[in-house]
Amino acid sequence: MVFLGGQVLPGNVGRAILGPFADQRAVDALNHSLGVDRPLLVQYGTWIWNFLHGDMGTSYIFRAPVAPFVIEALGHSMKLALVAFVLVVPIGILGGVIAALNLNRPLDRIISLGGLSVTVLPEFVTGIILILIFGVWLRWLPIAAAWPKGAGFFTQLYYLILPSLPLFLVLFGYIARMARSGMIEALDSDYTRTAVLKGLPWRTVIWRHVLRNALLPTITVIATQTGYLIGGLVVIETLFRYQGIGSLIFTAARGKDFPMLEAGILTIGIVYAVATLVADFLYSVLNPRIRLGAEQ
Repeated sequence: MVFLGGQVLPGNVGRAILGPFADQRAVDALNHSLGVDRPLLVQYGTWIWNFLHGDMGTSYIFRAPVAPFVIEALGHSMKLALVAFVLVVPIGILGGVIAALNLNRPLDRIISLGGLSVTVLPEFVTGIILILIFGVWLRWLPIAAAWPKGAGFFTQLYYLILPSLPLFLVLFGYIARMARSGMIEALDSDYTRTAVLKGLPWRTVIWRHVLRNALLPTITVIATQTGYLIGGLVVIETLFRYQGIGSLIFTAARGKDFPMLEAGILTIGIVYAVATLVADFLYSVLNPRIRLGAEQ
């Protein structure tokens, strides 16, 4: 689908590489050397065959193998995603738990409405606002995520805080809402009432009985958002000039660099698949009924 979608974009590969003023014969010669003038099925079949043999192809723009670019960009995106993940998951779950424990009270409404409000704002809106506040007016954080060469861990973390905040704002509402819903359902369950009637302390009831079951639906959401943190970074990485997988895909789409585009999107698909498998494993660990049912 990505390959066919790229074919309907205006322009051609040779013209995108050589520029608008290049001679048409040079453009045709470059297209022929790259093989993009062959039938679409032949081009696609060749790419699939090579990929199955471990070859992602050669970039039309960089005239070099695609794999090193994709691996390096994926590593950068995973760093940014990890910072956002560490911020949003515990705070999102905590927000949902607090909202559920204060159901229909002002604190519940503030967390629910606040999380929903920031979720519907596009990343480029919140990103620009955060750049203006923390990067331009207060000058607390750098407005670009490109750290100096040879920077250490804490320096890289300092440069990644600002671009991770728009991702935090987008994902907080989803995670908090699912945690809140799971908590409300668990608090109203029979096993919670039984634990309370046994005389267990309220803190023990929450930690041992409620949270374990309340977090089950939240895990699936977190896994889905983990895939988004890797593959949905095009706007953030472009806005903050960060060389990750989203920025690489955007560059490849603009330059009609189909091998790079296809390899990048396929990599994101693999990340989604792995995240889903991890979510299924954690779900079975936390839910004995699924684990015991599978063993039977």
